[in-house]
Amino acid sequence: MILLEPFRYEFFTRGLVAATLVGALCGLIGVYVVLRRMSYIGHGLSHAVFGGAVASYVMGVSFYLGAGIWGFAAALLINGLSRKRQIGADAAIGIITTASFAFGVALISQYRRFTRNFDAALFGNILGVTNQDLVVVALVSVVALLLVFFLYKQLLFVTFDPEVAPIYGVRTGLTETVFSLMLAGTIIASMQVMGVTLIAAAIVIPAIVARLLTDSFSTMLWLATLVGALCGVVGIYLSYFLDVASGATIVLVAAALFVAVYSAVSVRRQLSGRAARQEASASRARSIAGLFD
Repeated sequence: MILLEPFRYEFFTRGLVAATLVGALCGLIGVYVVLRRMSYIGHGLSHAVFGGAVASYVMGVSFYLGAGIWGFAAALLINGLSRKRQIGADAAIGIITTASFAFGVALISQYRRFTRNFDAALFGNILGVTNQDLVVVALVSVVALLLVFFLYKQLLFVTFDPEVAPIYGVRTGLTETVFSLMLAGTIIASMQVMGVTLIAAAIVIPAIVARLLTDSFSTMLWLATLVGALCGVVGIYLSYFLDVASGATIVLVAAALFVAVYSAVSVRRQLSGRAARQEASASRARSIAGLFD
């Protein structure tokens, strides 16, 4: 069977598992990012982590150690600076992420022998995923799931009404910090699979698709997770048969799904609106006719 052909290769099996886990993880975290209108911070943090990835290669330490420390520090710094009224969240993200990315580029210019590794960091290398990468993605996914479960109400409050949350005993500062670290962990775990340039799309698109399909927050969480995982599976299959970059294919599948869902929802709303207008017109006509009975 042609669909089972890729499973002859171990690298495809690892890539499929990684794509599924990363897609689900990004979809789950993406719900909070989209509802809080923080899409820019996902994009920015991925670029900030790039500086840590370059530094870890240059220093000869583990990618996850160097990028992890760097990413968590950047997340905490952004979270701290964004609370300053004089600066603002967008300015804090812009300063920290661009400076970190520029630092990585500067290191590349000094250590050119690492260029191939940086190509993988920028664009991902899902078919080069190792068992260690799978373990990291799985651990981050489990931790993120547990945090969402135990901090469900706190995250819900901070997402929809951060100003009122403290009145009900929600420690908004701590919750914001935990979420920032959770987002940083998601980006670090996904970087080897999706690359810096594609992570933001993997986080945002499944959540937007879920938002188009439901108004329920809880439904949106599991639906975005499912959409992300599905895009990962379909994307890596298509990349194998079409011989196209896996990370890019996953994002293109997600984008195509968004276009399809958005078009279907728009058509449904137009039809519903037209039916409602026709019913209203018929009701007015009946009312007017009743005046002459």
